[in-house]
Amino acid sequence: MTFEEARAQFPVLERFAYLNAGTTGPLARATVAAVVENVERDAREGRSGTAWIERVLALREEARRGLAAVMGVATENVALTESTSRGCSIVVAGLGLAPEDEIVTTDHEHFGLIGSLHASGARVVVTGADEEAILAAVTPRTRLIATSHVLWTTGRRLDLDALRAAGVPLLVDGAQSAGAIEVGARPYDFYTVSPQKWLCAPEQTGGLYVRDPERLAVRMPGPFAAASYEPSGAFEPKPGAARFDSGFTAMPALAGLVAALGTHPAWRYERAAQTAGRFRELLSEVVEVVTPAGNSTLVSFRPKGDPAELVASLHGKGVIVRELPGRNLVRASVGWWTSDDDLRRLVAGVS
Repeated sequence: MTFEEARAQFPVLERFAYLNAGTTGPLARATVAAVVENVERDAREGRSGTAWIERVLALREEARRGLAAVMGVATENVALTESTSRGCSIVVAGLGLAPEDEIVTTDHEHFGLIGSLHASGARVVVTGADEEAILAAVTPRTRLIATSHVLWTTGRRLDLDALRAAGVPLLVDGAQSAGAIEVGARPYDFYTVSPQKWLCAPEQTGGLYVRDPERLAVRMPGPFAAASYEPSGAFEPKPGAARFDSGFTAMPALAGLVAALGTHPAWRYERAAQTAGRFRELLSEVVEVVTPAGNSTLVSFRPKGDPAELVASLHGKGVIVRELPGRNLVRASVGWWTSDDDLRRLVAGVS
């Protein structure tokens, strides 16, 4: 598949320089068609019956296999969730933390992660978003390190292998990494995926990798958690990470996720990295770029004027980026589908 053929899958790119996959990615025609086909099937035939249930279960397993491939992990270690936020909540709740326990996190995390941490009842230690600061904050009371692989603010990529040296469980928010850069999540304890972002899937889809499912308690059981259960509610968890599946994802969303996973070419990571590097160089000539070179597909910069006004101005020119509220930053998301013309339009708009 050529770049032109791959890019042509996304109708929004015919009109816009769409640079906001860090929030939600562009939808491909095949993804939309899968969603519409299944909505129409549900309307026509109803949402019940053996064949319908069997199709839902089959799509769930196909989606699980696809997300496992994205993370580079075994299928049986992946749970299906409706968001990265839910995945983080499942992990934090399952650890059974107490007030005397500590969680180390950074001051550049999304609420989708830190909300769960602060609701856990443990003491949350917030440190600078770099490996040395995180490791320095670890004490004998630390039960978890929770951080992003790629920071949603600056696009900086953290060295997860360095953090493993602390010897405590590591929860990774993969919202800005999975599907954007090549990740090998197998060595890490917990790793989340937000398919609606860089995988260009429908909303309310997600995945959670659990390296050792037997060591995490099921504290938020969904309808698919039990291999068997009693009228009292006592249950035997399913084998593997399927016990952490968090909800009943609608068939149209599942079908859209499976279709979206099939739209990404084999060269996606190399192309995205090269394009992001080229864009960072172009943008550095006209504005202050805060994203370190060679880190990720997010490029954040500090505009000369008001960020919100710049984002609105760019949208009027057909360029879609986002402001990071309270940080005086504008963020551009560079995907494998981003063209040189997209980059030129953004740089011209910023200039």
